[in-house]
Amino acid sequence: MPSTLTESTDPYCLRPGEAAELLHGHPWRRFVALGDSVVEGMCEPTPGYPDVQWIDRLAAELTAVRPELAYRNLGRRGLRAHQVRATQLAPALAFAPDLALVVCGGNDAFHRAYDAEAVDAELTAMITALRDVGADVITVGMFDVSHSPAVPEHIRPDLGERMRRLSAHTANLAERLSTIHVHLTDHPLTADPTLYSTDGRHGSARSDAIATAQTLRTLSPRLPHPDDHEFGEARSGPEPR
Repeated sequence: MPSTLTESTDPYCLRPGEAAELLHGHPWRRFVALGDSVVEGMCEPTPGYPDVQWIDRLAAELTAVRPELAYRNLGRRGLRAHQVRATQLAPALAFAPDLALVVCGGNDAFHRAYDAEAVDAELTAMITALRDVGADVITVGMFDVSHSPAVPEHIRPDLGERMRRLSAHTANLAERLSTIHVHLTDHPLTADPTLYSTDGRHGSARSDAIATAQTLRTLSPRLPHPDDHEFGEARSGPEPR
């Protein structure tokens, strides 16, 4: 990544004013996020990108359009899927959300004993319960962290296989349960080292900025512009300023 690249010039990030256009007239008033460290926010600072984590970014953009939005982040680092459901689902339901984001399973997939069907069952229980109270639910196929330079070479293939299996299972659940699904696993930059932190488990501020852009573009009630490219690649027209 060139040293001069910043969020305002990064072709994979939001253009000035784009978030307001994408979210114009959005209906949501109560946004809750459930999950592990990805939701809590563990992004590593990146020069040129604000040190604001992904879910807080989403909430800020939603609030900019609807200032009365209530937001609660329940994410806690280190939790496996069954722990997210056991500790966060009840308070999430009590919050009475109309928009919920659920991200978990990554800590399960870090282990060789990863049980994809067990994680599916936990995600299904959370998604179904949230939808039953009237919430739209966002699910996510995360960037493949096995590409992080901090991940030892000898574990990279197996970890990558498990991460991609988690992403594929989550995408299948999203289709079956009618969630709003944000797919980042096959993003053109998923193997770019600038997206990952030095701990080999989390993302950078750049990855959070890119994830925010893709999430808002997926949430947008508007039809895509005919000149848009998949994953928000550079568009025709003036360069960002």
